[in-house]
Amino acid sequence: MRIVGIDPGLETTGYAVLELGNGQCQIVDAGIIKTNRRWELAKRLVVLSKELGELLDEYEPGVMAVEELYSHYRFPRTSILMGHARGVILEAAAKANMKVMAYAATRVKKSITCNYKLICFRNFWFF
Repeated sequence: MRIVGIDPGLETTGYAVLELGNGQCQIVDAGIIKTNRRWELAKRLVVLSKELGELLDEYEPGVMAVEELYSHYRFPRTSILMGHARGVILEAAAKANMKVMAYAATRVKKSITCNYKLICFRNFWFF
């Protein structure tokens, strides 16, 4: 099973493509999609959509694990901007007919270990 994990962001969106099977987890690709904070919002969303679409076309994952939206009440603008980015990400998953699984950031962060196999098992919760 091929999975893509997404850490959404308007300026920087992180991703990891994983191959799971036979009790094994292999990292196929990982990286970031960057946009320039000086660009207009619409241009940033187009770049994110295009690059994520290309990534999904190349690797054809069946499942997307994406971090849920969270923002501190003191920074409401941040959650609004993040919502735009997350919306583009969810649209890309829908266009690719992918199952989407959302997780709280705190759940992901509590699962991080130094062993990448444990990261795969715990962050993406498929075993």
